[in-house]
Amino acid sequence: MNLFQIIISTVFVNNYVFSQFLGICPFLGVSSKVETATGMSIAVTFVVTLSSALTYLIQRFLLDPLNLGFLQTIVFILVIASLVQFVEMFLKKTSPSLYQAMGVFLPLITTNCVVLGVAIVNIQADYSLIQTLANALGASIGFGLALILLSSLRERLEFANVPKNLKGFPMALIAAGLMSIAFTGFAGLV
Repeated sequence: MNLFQIIISTVFVNNYVFSQFLGICPFLGVSSKVETATGMSIAVTFVVTLSSALTYLIQRFLLDPLNLGFLQTIVFILVIASLVQFVEMFLKKTSPSLYQAMGVFLPLITTNCVVLGVAIVNIQADYSLIQTLANALGASIGFGLALILLSSLRERLEFANVPKNLKGFPMALIAAGLMSIAFTGFAGLV
């Protein structure tokens, strides 16, 4: 599979949120405002890309040669948690408003299934380092696209004439479901 196919596939066809249902917690939790969703997308992109590269190198040059593959999940989680701490400290210093807007969801990147899922899929698919980075970038773009699309829908729905029982989170779930169905239309693309 070439790099373009990997990226297009992970953004649209095999979107981690819509087709693999990973990363749902931040997808629904941070999608109330576009500004917060954009910031979360950038933070997730940084963490996914860097953690994928690091976990690839750790797997290929440490775990595989020493036959320690059974430690993969634990080691990957430690790498991801360390990167999230770095991003959190960086955002706290450079953008306090974005740091506060993300609130509890920033540390939750550590437990975001997308981050760990991409790292494990890269190893299982036996991607090279370049393919790993392409898959990580595509997954991040796909996650960001899903997050920003839902947040812009939710902002517009606040002013829409929605029945009282469906206002807020129930309508967000309906919108997310419809977006998931719409993304199945990309199934034959790659």
